[in-house]
Amino acid sequence: MKPETMMIDEVKYIREDAVNVKAGTRNGMEFKIIRTYSAGVFAGYVESRTGKEVVIRDAIRIWQWAGANSLSQLAVDGTNSPSNCHFAMSVDKIEVLEAIELLDVTAKAKSNILSVPPWKK
Repeated sequence: MKPETMMIDEVKYIREDAVNVKAGTRNGMEFKIIRTYSAGVFAGYVESRTGKEVVIRDAIRIWQWAGANSLSQLAVDGTNSPSNCHFAMSVDKIEVLEAIELLDVTAKAKSNILSVPPWKK
């Protein structure tokens, strides 16, 4: 199995052939961006979905993003301005009740989203 990323001088690089490849799964769960009606936006592994109810593992609340002009771009490219993003620390599990959009995430975007340091005050 070939590595998807490598570090050079503390910079993470992604293989060119993995750029638009869908993010891998963990224990059968897909990594997605989930937009809700009133709770905001999350990134994480979708454990289950029943109608509008979604259980997300290792859920990161995306309070504010920069460097991508839409969630669609964030799901494909990630952000080119991680220092201007406000992504909360991940929580083990969250259940959202009004999911209105689930976006597939590329391997490139997943790596990028996970590299944004948690925003804390």
